[in-house]
Amino acid sequence: MIKKIAVIKGDGIGPEIVTEAQKVLDRVAKVYGHTFEYRDVLMGGCAIDETGEPLPEETVKVCLDSDSVLLGAVGGHKWDDLPGDKRPEAGLLGIRGALKLFANIRPAKLIPALSDACPLKEEITKNGLDLVIVRELIGGAYFGKRSTTVDENGVKTACDSMAYSDYEVERIARVAFEMARKRRKKVHSVDKANVLDSSRLWREVTHKVAKEYPDVEFSDILVDNTAMQLVHNPAQFDVLVTENLFGDILSDEASMITGSLGMIPSASLGEGTLGLYEPIHGSAPDIAGQNKANPIATILSAAMMLRYSFDMQKEADAIESAVDKVLNDGFRTGDIMSEGKTQVSCSEMGDLIVKEIK
Repeated sequence: MIKKIAVIKGDGIGPEIVTEAQKVLDRVAKVYGHTFEYRDVLMGGCAIDETGEPLPEETVKVCLDSDSVLLGAVGGHKWDDLPGDKRPEAGLLGIRGALKLFANIRPAKLIPALSDACPLKEEITKNGLDLVIVRELIGGAYFGKRSTTVDENGVKTACDSMAYSDYEVERIARVAFEMARKRRKKVHSVDKANVLDSSRLWREVTHKVAKEYPDVEFSDILVDNTAMQLVHNPAQFDVLVTENLFGDILSDEASMITGSLGMIPSASLGEGTLGLYEPIHGSAPDIAGQNKANPIATILSAAMMLRYSFDMQKEADAIESAVDKVLNDGFRTGDIMSEGKTQVSCSEMGDLIVKEIK
């Protein structure tokens, strides 16, 4: 089976971690009889340097003509002084909109081999941590109308609107309920309905959708309480569904309590099978080019690509099992290093994972 993958290596450590993910994909292709065709395109700071734009039209064209997209990371201090619409991050928002990727899937799971890296007490994590945050990705404050004005007295005022339609809420809710059916059949809908009109609509629509899934346990939870409960009793959660801004914040919190941002993959999905897969961490320019980065989140993102876009379940399982085996054998990159373990480089970690796919 031939699959076309658009590859956006991006900035900072992006080229290093994507290279390791491609090594793993090549191994999967060899073992399982597939062919992956990579198509390199620019986005982010490197695209700005090359074309003057964070998201060139050619990149969008190639991505739309591919079966899926694998992304490393974008951004860096070099481009911090550019206006908002010209910063590397604008490319990320742009590609999500261009590909109509409205659902961000971010799992947060505490791997037993890394339990000592979790900042929470053992009495809290003893019941486990295995949840998924389903975040609406192309609506809300990040895509709403915005303005900055100055009045006659010189007072500057900035405004960002958080707007949602019932259709946008309904489609992301369905993603969450369908995912819960394949997991532990529990959905928490996160909002701020005691304050925001957009959240009151969110609650109205999610309750309507919930009636179509009587086999899934459903409840509402306010966003501030969710933030507290994630560090108080994370085991209570299975699937959390929420809007863009809340999801951005909560998914970073959930990821951090697993021990390392370098371990967490993500998927951004739309109506079809085309998806964008990326690690949740940034471009880490301070260690770029030093072969120190942790490639596991990108490798696990590639596994999510096989699972969600290509329906290659066995292949995805093989990658995830290989990662578990390498970690259980005591190998660590610097960000997850602990006493008594063996520290390896970015490329060495990739090689070790490749060897376990047999």
